Amino acid sequence: MKKPLRFALWGAVVAFSLLLWVAWLLPGGLELRIIPVDKGDPLLVLPLDAGEPFTLHYMHSVENAPIWEIHSVDSEGRIYIEEERYLKFGAGMGRMPGVGRMVRRGPHEVIENMHMPTGDFVLRIGSPGVDHTVLWRGKETNLSSVAPHEAVQFSGQPVSLLYRIFRVLFPHRATP
Repeated sequence: MKKPLRFALWGAVVAFSLLLWVAWLLPGGLELRIIPVDKGDPLLVLPLDAGEPFTLHYMHSVENAPIWEIHSVDSEGRIYIEEERYLKFGAGMGRMPGVGRMVRRGPHEVIENMHMPTGDFVLRIGSPGVDHTVLWRGKETNLSSVAPHEAVQFSGQPVSLLYRIFRVLFPHRATP
């Protein structure tokens, strides 16, 4: 092999390695994982951008009325509840002093502008009928039909640009 070609190949390898290294170091967004507390494979893996919402929707077990909890994840992977929306003011629901603002939107009572940190949290998934469902980018995943009565942990984590590119090309099997 001639020297110029060898140097060109070596330069290409070094440049590609440097590119991979930089992509590994640069932020690539976030990933929300919903994993059974007893461990095992994730039930749901959602790629997110910082501040992008996801919603947890379910039927309240006492009031038998729908509830929507809108959450976001910040750039560090911390989860916040941003808004709660429901049809009836009932058991275990309602305003917390100093958190958000209570308004009416059509038939719904809404606590908006909450931005209350929850961090990683554990949810015991309800039975079918409670229908704990995650809404994300127009897709719905009914956790109650997949893992009723299981305790699951919601956790957010930052990911590298390299990982994000990999997941765009090869989505996680738990990503809808």
